[in-house]
Amino acid sequence: MLQNYVPVLVFLLASLGLGIVLIGVGLTIGRWASRGRMDAEKASPYECGFEAFEDARMRFDVRYYLVAILFIIFDLEIAFLFPWAVSLDHIGLFGFLAMAIFLGVLVIGFIYEWKKGALEWE
Repeated sequence: MLQNYVPVLVFLLASLGLGIVLIGVGLTIGRWASRGRMDAEKASPYECGFEAFEDARMRFDVRYYLVAILFIIFDLEIAFLFPWAVSLDHIGLFGFLAMAIFLGVLVIGFIYEWKKGALEWE
């Protein structure tokens, strides 16, 4: 019975050994390849070419999240539309009506967001 688990044990031991070897090689090469000491310029955070001017834990405007959610919603819409369009001849009228309802709900959500002003950016 335990003989069935020998390949799994060998795989786990081999992956653990490989992981340890690769981490060791990475640390060794990292020490060898690093040049000099870290100074203030190297240790400073870099973001888009600008110096950090505020705390990283500052509050974001809620519109940022609304735009992100809208992007995810419409990205998912496209992800569902491609397979639906390819298989439309196989799924028939039921598939067409289901997608029409799906798109109708998304259009209602889009109109709601538009009316609330979530798409306006200052």
